Amino acid sequence: MLRAAAAWMALLLSGAGVAWAQSYPIKPVRYIVPFPAGASPDIVGRLMADRLSRIWGQQVVVDNRSGAGGTVGAGIAARAAPDGYTYFQCNIASNAIAGSLYAQLPYDPPRDFAPITRIGTTANLIIVHPGLPVNTVAEFVAHARANPGKLSYGSSAAGTSPHLGMELFSTLAKIKVVHIAYKGAPQAISDLIGGQVPVAVSNIPALLPPIQSGRARAIAVTSLKRSPQLPSVPTVDESGYKGFEVTSWYGVCAPAGTAAAILDKVNSDLSKVLRSADVQARMTELVIEAAPTSREAFAAFIAAETKRWAQVVKDAGVAIQ
Repeated sequence: MLRAAAAWMALLLSGAGVAWAQSYPIKPVRYIVPFPAGASPDIVGRLMADRLSRIWGQQVVVDNRSGAGGTVGAGIAARAAPDGYTYFQCNIASNAIAGSLYAQLPYDPPRDFAPITRIGTTANLIIVHPGLPVNTVAEFVAHARANPGKLSYGSSAAGTSPHLGMELFSTLAKIKVVHIAYKGAPQAISDLIGGQVPVAVSNIPALLPPIQSGRARAIAVTSLKRSPQLPSVPTVDESGYKGFEVTSWYGVCAPAGTAAAILDKVNSDLSKVLRSADVQARMTELVIEAAPTSREAFAAFIAAETKRWAQVVKDAGVAIQ
């Protein structure tokens, strides 16, 4: 009798959850992006927020909370009420790298977040100021070896895939390049264009304008395949470092404890958004491959990425207090 009563109660609660999901949302939703306005993650976040607003008939408000490689925004999202009205644009930095890199975090990635879906993936680019006398990866390595510790590069923040990707490359190439962490990709790119920093690494979307205008020169892309938008730029892999691959990814997570019925609805709606022709076309323009997943597949993907980057952090000897 007790088992029957428990089963009946579970059925009632399940039905209530489904009914709630069907009427959801009934008020504006907050969508936290842990990087500044104008950066690649922000561009993606605003696209997702706009399309979800259309589907839900409620405003989805982008809330930029940048700082510390995405961990500031992640901490805020982790502490939000799990009521279905706060989402976090989780990413490789805050949800796969940070746990191994930072001595202390205001959140625990696997404990405090419920993965919903991956949005997409994009590669990074290594770019140089036009005045730097290097045009290829081989010339870059030779220049760095001839000037040990004197060559610097900028990234959007410490703990991001551009930062760790360059640290991984430096380890493989046996060079020493000094990292300069900025508060976002736009500032790093601006300083490269102005000549304050000779090298920068960032996601491809943020770098297309300065490259196309000749204010920066791309020497390599970090994916295994060349970018269709930059077909003349070789990969690091084909430049002598076989198997080298570093990609950034974006996804959507909710605070842990958010109702499963709501998570399923958001996954379904985001999958529709990411498979729509207009969004796929826009993502292609942004040099991002749309890659929606099930909730379970995204959780497994994050776990695998966390394991991979923990080894990179260990091998590179990188640590942030």
